[in-house]
Amino acid sequence: MNISNEHNLNHPMPADRPYGVRIGLKAGDPFAKLVGDDWQKLHWFATERERDDALADMSSRYPTFRIGDEPSLRFEKIERLAGR
Repeated sequence: MNISNEHNLNHPMPADRPYGVRIGLKAGDPFAKLVGDDWQKLHWFATERERDDALADMSSRYPTFRIGDEPSLRFEKIERLAGR
């Protein structure tokens, strides 16, 4: 996937980003009526640490949540191993 406005990056994107996070919807999420039950989004990172830090941030409660609100997304660590 191409990066929009690459000139805004502080550093070039690493060529190899084998560590990822798959984001999907939990069963019964009403957002699935708009995007479909099989909706997912993939994010790729160069290192496990970058991935784990981003995952911790993505899966935490957002500051704008009301009391009792919880993220309704499902997060899964994935890896894209060379030669497989």
